[in-house]
Amino acid sequence: MRPTDAPGVVDAHSRFSERTRYLRYFSPYPRIPERDLQRFVNVDHRDREAFVVEIGGRIAAIGRYDRLGPDAGDAEVAFVVEDAYQGRGIGPLLMEYLAAAARDAGITRFVAEVLPANAKMLRVFADFGYEVERRYADGVVHLAFPIAPTESSLEVQWRREHRTEARSIARLLAPRGVAVYGASASGHGVGAAVLGHLRDGGFAGPVVPVHPSAKRVGGLAAVARAADAGVPLDLGVVAVPPESIEAVVDDATRAGLHALVVVSAGFAEVGETAAQDDLIRRAHAGGMRVVGPNCLGIANTDPAVRLNATLAPHLPAPGRIGFFSQSGALGVALLAEADRRGLGLSTFVSAGNRADVSGNDLLQYWRDDPGTDVILLYLESFGNPRKFARLARGIGRDKPIVAVASPARPPGATERGPDPAAVGALFARSGVIRVDTVGELFDVGALLATQPLPGGRRVGIVGNSPALTTLAARACQASGLRVADGYPRDVGPVAGAHEFGDRLAEAAVSPDVDALAVVLAPPLPGQLVDEDADFAATIASVALAGDKPVVVTSLVERVPAGIPAYPSVEEAARALGRVAAYAQWRRQPSGTIPPLSGVDIEAAARAAAQDDREALLAAYGIRLVPDALVDSAPEAVEAATRFGLPTALKAAGLELRHRIDLGAVRLDLRDPEAVRVAYRELAEAFGPQVLVQPMVPAGVACVVEMMEDPAFGPIVGFGLGGVATELLGDRAWRAAPLSDRAAAALVDEPRAAPLLRGYRGAAPVDRDALVDLLLRVGRLADEQPRVRSLALHPVLARPDGLSVLHATMIFGDPGVRPDTGPRHI
Repeated sequence: MRPTDAPGVVDAHSRFSERTRYLRYFSPYPRIPERDLQRFVNVDHRDREAFVVEIGGRIAAIGRYDRLGPDAGDAEVAFVVEDAYQGRGIGPLLMEYLAAAARDAGITRFVAEVLPANAKMLRVFADFGYEVERRYADGVVHLAFPIAPTESSLEVQWRREHRTEARSIARLLAPRGVAVYGASASGHGVGAAVLGHLRDGGFAGPVVPVHPSAKRVGGLAAVARAADAGVPLDLGVVAVPPESIEAVVDDATRAGLHALVVVSAGFAEVGETAAQDDLIRRAHAGGMRVVGPNCLGIANTDPAVRLNATLAPHLPAPGRIGFFSQSGALGVALLAEADRRGLGLSTFVSAGNRADVSGNDLLQYWRDDPGTDVILLYLESFGNPRKFARLARGIGRDKPIVAVASPARPPGATERGPDPAAVGALFARSGVIRVDTVGELFDVGALLATQPLPGGRRVGIVGNSPALTTLAARACQASGLRVADGYPRDVGPVAGAHEFGDRLAEAAVSPDVDALAVVLAPPLPGQLVDEDADFAATIASVALAGDKPVVVTSLVERVPAGIPAYPSVEEAARALGRVAAYAQWRRQPSGTIPPLSGVDIEAAARAAAQDDREALLAAYGIRLVPDALVDSAPEAVEAATRFGLPTALKAAGLELRHRIDLGAVRLDLRDPEAVRVAYRELAEAFGPQVLVQPMVPAGVACVVEMMEDPAFGPIVGFGLGGVATELLGDRAWRAAPLSDRAAAALVDEPRAAPLLRGYRGAAPVDRDALVDLLLRVGRLADEQPRVRSLALHPVLARPDGLSVLHATMIFGDPGVRPDTGPRHI
């Protein structure tokens, strides 16, 4: 809300029905007095906040809160929505924005007064996931509820997000009719190509070229304005120069289109971000989603739709794979490769610059799409990594997600963090099968689309070549698979199809085999074989009838459709290994995010706003061993006396505080003279600043880290301290927030973890205390977007608990994490 909104507020008020005004203001309130109007539009954005929703340039809804007294923790909240737009989810969306703004201002609870007849508004509050207290008095329902996010409120928010995004994509991929802008009457150019592909692909609805002067384009009747088409149109395909985009968007808005596919280039990819932003702003104002710009297009192979709004002249056959490509340039090649491999697609979207529609939107759609069983993603970067990780963890439980995504850190990313192997593991633990190349993407996709998931990692290898079966066994072991007992089985180069089939059938029914790898080599010169043997049919009879996945490397015959075939045993084993790892993840329980005692959300909000590291940690129940930074021996003695002897002195540098091996730490100093001597030695070697801490019992040194990852958002890492483990990168990582199972796995995963379990006779440390600490760090990482990184180093783990000696925290712009706070839709 801004003061300049005053005329718009008056105009909106005039459009409200008498009933809407009465339910909002508890009186007829036919007009807004000037004094009230000025109070409405002048807010300080702290004690008083208001948001407006504009549709078509007019205010259609207003939500506001007013703090109930100076520095009070309560605020009164109220909404009003124009009659024509009620029941569309605007009230809940305003609630999200107001609650987020209120939390930033230190407000912890909303109160509201609602007339009993206002059932819609009562439902808004009841359905939001908050614990609402109700009281009826004086003919009014009085409501009160805390506004801190809860698991229930977030779930409600995410369900609404899922419904809205999935529906917008469904309308995009199954339009009733398509308008094409930019198709030349001569038949040349990008627009004409897309028009021809739509026409020749057999799109089930009308295709209408929009041309300023031509009466027919591409053999189809053309119109000067989409609104003149006389048929329902939902989608506009745009292939005009950037300078003509504004007129196209305006025309599409007047025609009531719901989405645009902008094939045109010349936007953010060449530095024209302002033009791209203006395109999206205008399209959203007109109620339209946008694919692109600079994209290849979209496709839907459903026989009831048959939409080919792409630059590819031919689409793969209908199938059950959803395919998203960020790259427009590679899109045609990707579709051609999918067709060559016989991979059937359900839908395809090339997002180009991803100015609006992104891979996350498609995930929301494919999540419930009955025509899609497998999801393939070609990603060059992550626009909203936190949301991607959240969606993948949920969707991956039902539908496999395979992604080409580089494990390398992008330019400008922090040098610290997971190494490439750990990044791959992070993907796997989020339900995503990450691959390195497009070839692997299709290798894994073909296996998932045609075969059941394996029940384990045991592979039965059957072949007719000792060399190939041995090579296959090695390839399986290198891919994390285990060769089943009694395998590989080599039937010999002269075996017939019947004998070969018997061995396959034995493997298919063996309880010791989870998957089959078939290798078939041609006979050597001079070898006699059954010329009538049909090995392909034999393999198919076993593979298509069983409940175990089969991969085939055949150097002889073409394998029938429905059975994934690979040119080499290494490629087959690699695809099977990735799918087996995914199946194992899917079999494991997902875990729960447990409640934590001693967490003070209000104190955390205050501490984060003030960049107060110690107070923020304390708000999450993480207590630091106290310390004091001193510059002289007398100060060191005073601090040591205050903490209580014995004490410890350390060099102040962050990288030195735990380096006993460099002489930067002095422990168990039991009298003032020992403190003075230790200070002088440290000051001479490392500088005058020295850190003083009370002594704590010895333990196993551990490290807990949190940082923002470009692919996953906030992630939590755990490892053991020491130069060797740091040099080897012995850290385990998980995406935040952490479930109980994820936190426990972090403790057990590092290669040095046996030191925590009582290595060589030592007493085991308190594992539950470490798990609890990780859960608290995970919650902090999830709820505090201003915390860009955190390191607890060292954490001394003991049989009776743990001590956190030092913490380093970096605060930053909370805007870097777009999946927190209210939805932006």
